[in-house]
Amino acid sequence: MKKTILIIYHSQSGNTERMARAVAEGAAGMEGARAVLKRAADATLDDLLGCDGLVIGSPEYFGYMAGAVKDFFDRTYEPGHADSRVLRKPFAVFIHAGNDGSGALASIERICRGYTFKKVYEHLIVCGEVTDVVLAKCVEMGQTIAAGCVEKIY
Repeated sequence: MKKTILIIYHSQSGNTERMARAVAEGAAGMEGARAVLKRAADATLDDLLGCDGLVIGSPEYFGYMAGAVKDFFDRTYEPGHADSRVLRKPFAVFIHAGNDGSGALASIERICRGYTFKKVYEHLIVCGEVTDVVLAKCVEMGQTIAAGCVEKIY
């Protein structure tokens, strides 16, 4: 059975979506893995419980994560945080920032600690243009999370 990597994201300008699609491309390209790409507003508790690894993408708004990403956490935390299927779930974060992204990252990490997710990849913060180099880093993120799940490293 293929390992499922859930990539949730929010995007208005398209930049974070481009990054999310690149993460999904990387994850789906690994043998034994499949990527599920969902807008945060459409992602559910079942998506979270059913995945083997999680990648969270958000733009930075006012030094914070996107409201839709926070809403995903709000909708899934209470019914899901104590479920053994989320404990120590591997995760990574990517942020498209207008400022420095540190506030958005800190807020996402704080929530992920509450879930007891396990950080398995250096988070990616991009300020400015989403270049081919940035997209290559996103592909690598997806590949790494997927490979770690397939090989049962995490």
